[in-house]
Amino acid sequence: MKRRHFLLSAAGVAGALVVGWGILPPRSRLGDRHTLPVREGEVGLNGWIKIHPNGDVGLAMHRSEMGQGVHTALPMLVAEELDVPLARVRLEQAGTDAIYGNVAAFLAMLPFHPADEEPGKEGATVLLSHWMVTKLARELGISMTGGSTSVSDAWEPLRLAAATARAQLLGAASLKWRLPAAELRVVDGVISHASGPSAHFGELAREAAALSVSEVRVKPPQTWKLIGRSAPRTDVPAKCDGTAVFGMDVRLPEMRYAAVRMCPMLGGGVARADLDAVLRMPGVERVVRLGALAGSTAGLAVVARTTWHAMRAAQAMSVEWSPPPHDPHRGLLDSAAIERELEAIARRALEAGEGFTFHRRGQARDSATAASRSLERTYTAPYLAHATMEPMNCTARVRDGGVELWVPTQVPTLARDAAARIAGVPRERVTVHVTLLGGGFGRRLEVDFVAQAVRVALEMGGRPVQLVWPREEDFMHDFYRPAAAAVLRAELADDGLPLRLEAVTAGDAISPRWMERGLPQFAGPVDAPDKTTSEGLFDHPYAIPHQRIAHRATRSGVPIGYWRSVGHSHNAFFCESFIDELAHEARQDPVAFRLALLEDKPRHRAVLKLAAERAGWGRPLPAGRARGVALHESFGSIVAQVVEVSRSEGRPRVHRVVCAIDCGTVVNPNIVQQQMEGAIVFGLSAALHGRIDIVGGAVQQRNFPDYPLLSLADTPQIETHLVRSSRAPGGVGEPGTPPIAPAVANAWFALTGERVRGLPLIAAAPRRPVA
Repeated sequence: MKRRHFLLSAAGVAGALVVGWGILPPRSRLGDRHTLPVREGEVGLNGWIKIHPNGDVGLAMHRSEMGQGVHTALPMLVAEELDVPLARVRLEQAGTDAIYGNVAAFLAMLPFHPADEEPGKEGATVLLSHWMVTKLARELGISMTGGSTSVSDAWEPLRLAAATARAQLLGAASLKWRLPAAELRVVDGVISHASGPSAHFGELAREAAALSVSEVRVKPPQTWKLIGRSAPRTDVPAKCDGTAVFGMDVRLPEMRYAAVRMCPMLGGGVARADLDAVLRMPGVERVVRLGALAGSTAGLAVVARTTWHAMRAAQAMSVEWSPPPHDPHRGLLDSAAIERELEAIARRALEAGEGFTFHRRGQARDSATAASRSLERTYTAPYLAHATMEPMNCTARVRDGGVELWVPTQVPTLARDAAARIAGVPRERVTVHVTLLGGGFGRRLEVDFVAQAVRVALEMGGRPVQLVWPREEDFMHDFYRPAAAAVLRAELADDGLPLRLEAVTAGDAISPRWMERGLPQFAGPVDAPDKTTSEGLFDHPYAIPHQRIAHRATRSGVPIGYWRSVGHSHNAFFCESFIDELAHEARQDPVAFRLALLEDKPRHRAVLKLAAERAGWGRPLPAGRARGVALHESFGSIVAQVVEVSRSEGRPRVHRVVCAIDCGTVVNPNIVQQQMEGAIVFGLSAALHGRIDIVGGAVQQRNFPDYPLLSLADTPQIETHLVRSSRAPGGVGEPGTPPIAPAVANAWFALTGERVRGLPLIAAAPRRPVA
């Protein structure tokens, strides 16, 4: 599909949804004050802010806390505008109104090159597409925590909501005291005048709610007192004293517990099961057959009085499984065969000039150049699991024509819709309580476990049931980061700099598959070229005169989904490894080589220079150690990492990671630092060890011994340095992950001369067969 066809398709979808809409001023996202439920004494001022009787501020929290610090960062925006202590901002879960939808996440799906979206330099096509997609996202109103968009999406509407509330409160005080609003001051939630009158927000809220204000402006940066400072995280105390409520902590009267067991072969089913024997086991009450719900593999759920009874019975159950339908020529799913096929597809597409071209510049094909050398390399990346610490779980109750969910989810809107479909009730009859998430990484953008919980709850006569996936089921039935292959070819001039770059990747597209599961009503029209397949490669920052970056989409049949940093996670490895190979071919220093290709990219240069300087790039290291570097832009932020490695038992051992980031305006420096550390550890685990093997249609990894994570003893020293910026905030949850794999691979090459072109960097141990 050509780009203009894609845009026209998107326009058709957007147009169908937005008939009758006019303009979309930022204020329209503030919502009506009646949007926010209030208890006795509380007063809503708009769809985000309400005031408690004692003057505390209530904030509708529309994003899920999964360790990324959003329950601290977003209240900081509100506390800043209202001039209240951060501790006096109380969080309440937002409802399902469209104002809480994630617009930034949908805008990020547009396949534009960063140069085309540079603020102030956008062309008509970019502006029109942004306008259409904004309308579409606003109409859909899908509440979603993902894509590193929590702060960037809330940056404007949340500050404006708080500033509007402040103006209303000041207006109420002005009318009440008959004093000019300009002479009033706000300190710690108390409005006062030099002549004496004083009142806290709670005493003025009711009069404020009756006022309508206009021409509200947010505070200028030079007056900020909270933004840019390292305020302590508000979610940490409860997580330390055990009072925090994750999905697994939910307990309800008369609750029962269910454990799932699904067909080991992806997409298979249940041929026969000895249910009588299971039902005679202690504590077991029921067995429920589960079809293929919201993308899941079919199986069974055992309901018992405790999770232990349910898991024990599920494991002991005698089941004869039926294989999934499969291509007789390809056989059952086999990851090794798929990876070989992807390499062949990428190579053929490169030679034939096929695939969807995400970026083209100059004459990338069929023209003579002054190249003196050429280089061509093939890289691969395997399937990966999310491996969240808290396994998939959902508590559901179906009674009185409605459904109630308690669930750690990144997509409460889609969880609601899935529950409504399964239970056959209007979605307005579904209530979703979002708990804390024990890890998301994109896995909880899926609703398969929600659909299963509702299916089981339908059988329980109104009694709540907590459905839990045993760890083995979690590893064997994930929606995996897709395997991918890339072939990159470059021609170098006499000065060693690349004149021409052609790159083609091959792999499954995530967004269309996710739409099929989560938004089936839109799956057909938008099954278009997916940016996630090429992001991190087509949008690389290097000034190479002639380029063609394309992707050849495949359909392997393996369930795939969003994984932390999505396409950037493997395309950064392809791109930055190849750039390092070009620098070596040119006999140039890797940092100097990159800087030479970034003459017109001052932000990238600043980040790279800062990381190199703080890492001591160029200075000698102890014998047996070497450095590697990688630079990558993702989710609106630019990250450079320099790592130090040594060889330990023939494998890379990472000792130190120096990270520099330009993520625009920094709301909370400590959170940014924590996010970089978490992303680096997450990415390093995958880079060194991560892979999912599929044999005979079944995933071979069963638990953490088969899928090791980085141990505390192997965790390197990590330093994070921030580049000061006045731009709007970019993402920080994911940008720290992509550069770590190529930085380690490049360091390993500098140390050993061995170039590793396939992940993981440490060869996987033989996998045991699945019984």
